[in-house]
Order: sequence, then C-alpha cells, then structure tokens
Amino acid sequence: MRERQAGRERRRAREFETFVAGAAGRLLHTATLLTAEPMQPPGANPRAQRMLMAALARTYAQWGELRGEDPYDRTRRELAVRFAHEVWRHHRPRGGLLDRLTPQERLILVLRLYEGVAEEQAAALLGLPVERVRAICNRSVSTMRGTRRPTARWGMHRPLAPAP
Repeated sequence: MRERQAGRERRRAREFETFVAGAAGRLLHTATLLTAEPMQPPGANPRAQRMLMAALARTYAQWGELRGEDPYDRTRRELAVRFAHEVWRHHRPRGGLLDRLTPQERLILVLRLYEGVAEEQAAALLGLPVERVRAICNRSVSTMRGTRRPTARWGMHRPLAPAP
C-alpha cells in the first residue's frame, strides 16, 4: 500500500514538473505584467516571482483534484486572485510596461489581450458585468496607445469573486 502511494506521489511530481517546465515562462511573464515590474534585467521582478511561486504551490497542492481541468487555467486564475489581494498593499509605481494602468485595468488587459481569456470568463472571474470588462479593456488600450490620460492609481474598486 505504501509503495503504491509513493508511486502515485512520484507520478504526480513528474506531471507537475513537466507542467512547470512548459508553462512557467509564460506564467512568469503574466505575473510580471500584472505587477508592473520591469522585465529586464533578469531578477528585476521579485514580486512577480513570489506571486508565481505561491500560485504554483497552490496548484501543486490541488493537483490531484484537477480532474481534467487545465492546470494552466487554474494557475492563471490563482495569479489573478493573488494579484487582486496584493494590490491593496503594493500600489506604488514600479516602472514596468503597464505601469500607467491602474491595477484593475492591468488585470483585465493582461487577462483579455495577453492571456486570451474571453470577456465572459474574465467577467465571471472578476465578478463584473461583461460590459464593464469590455469598457475597462477599451480604456486600458486607449491609455497604452497614449490617446487617454492615465487614471488614478487606485484601480481595484471591487475584490475578485472567490475562485470556484
């Protein structure tokens, strides 16, 4: 019995290592965009790295419960939730690519345009109406194009809905 359980744990660890090897780079880039930390030089994004490690740890802890769910989606959702909770403590400018956006605008822009999450899925994850997600995404794109002035630094007016 103990050998069977040890075999399952080894298989679980190998599956997770394979997942991390394939997805960690993109997930770190997503976390770096969310935190608005610089991407260069390497190691300039410690907050994004910590956030990703915490999200990966939670995904690993729930690995056996995924039952056909995409681990990338689960980890991305965990990153979004962690970002939303941390934004209240860490809201000062960091000099990253999306630093001109409020945290809410940054989160929606990254989910929608970088990660390719559908409006309906993003709205459900954030607990917002689809129209609001669309408007915030459009406003964020305008800000990044320079056709609109950046909004106030406080952007997360409403916390994320709890993860299912």
